[in-house]
Amino acid sequence: MNLRSQRRMAAEVLKVGKSRVWIDPDRVEDVSEAITKQDIRNLVESGVIKKKDKKGTSKGRFREKQRQKKKGRRKGHGKRKGKKGARKKRKDKWKERIRSLRKELKRMRDEEEITRSEYRQLYRKAKGGFFRNKKHMNLYISKNLKGEK
Repeated sequence: MNLRSQRRMAAEVLKVGKSRVWIDPDRVEDVSEAITKQDIRNLVESGVIKKKDKKGTSKGRFREKQRQKKKGRRKGHGKRKGKKGARKKRKDKWKERIRSLRKELKRMRDEEEITRSEYRQLYRKAKGGFFRNKKHMNLYISKNLKGEK
């Protein structure tokens, strides 16, 4: 049975596209007899013709990807756009490093692992860029300063 015109009218009445019009397969004869928009409106009211829900885009894959990125995955060379300095500025890297070093030095001074004069000496070395990271600084301290005591 050809319900093309009924589907078109139903789409206009429901204000959706033709693909979103659902016609009850058991009541096809009733729909084929409908020739006016009023007939279609009556069928919509009785539930013979309905509007299908919109299909959305699932966020499931996106969320899974975000969880992986949070763990530090999916950040290889193929995913990068922009130079090294565009992704993280040299100054920001420096700020991260110097803050962690200074925090560690203050902790060591307060817990009296190092003296005030050693603290000052190490602080200056840190400022001068002598230490690559906290591990490097602790290694330097254990080798050079703990050996003296």
